[in-house]
Amino acid sequence: MSATGRGASAQSATADREIVISRVIDAPPELVFEAFTEVRHLSRWWGPEGFTTTTRSFEFRVGGEWDFVMHGPDGTDYAEWISWTEIAPPERIALLHGESRGDPNAFESVLTFEPDGAATRLEMRTVFPTRGLRDEAVEKYHAIEGGRQTLSNLAGYVTEIVRKGAEG
Repeated sequence: MSATGRGASAQSATADREIVISRVIDAPPELVFEAFTEVRHLSRWWGPEGFTTTTRSFEFRVGGEWDFVMHGPDGTDYAEWISWTEIAPPERIALLHGESRGDPNAFESVLTFEPDGAATRLEMRTVFPTRGLRDEAVEKYHAIEGGRQTLSNLAGYVTEIVRKGAEG
């Protein structure tokens, strides 16, 4: 079997449990990556439209954690927890994301930051423990649209930083 064949079968092994969202952002990979590394940045753009974020603790390092609450536009609070499992600046971040440490339903996400001319192609690949959990995230929590909105907020935020830098 060729390497391509093995890759294709590995891909299909998780395809029914994953969500992949990508976006080209008009900023260099280093800046887009940095927007994930500091809580002062994350609090400005993280989450879908209308959501705000309150950080309880944040340590960006492999094994470090981000403990936070997302506040929905309807007043609902969502406890969130992320542990960073891989950090390779400025190309890749891998993380485990759940409601709290030890959450059996936590999912894994890998973010890749690839140069695309002067811009960055960001891909967010999320794999859930089961197809049912993926389907619930899509249907109940609108994970695909929420992910797109989150990356749109990120794009707007870093584009503004680039614009201000060019002025200043």
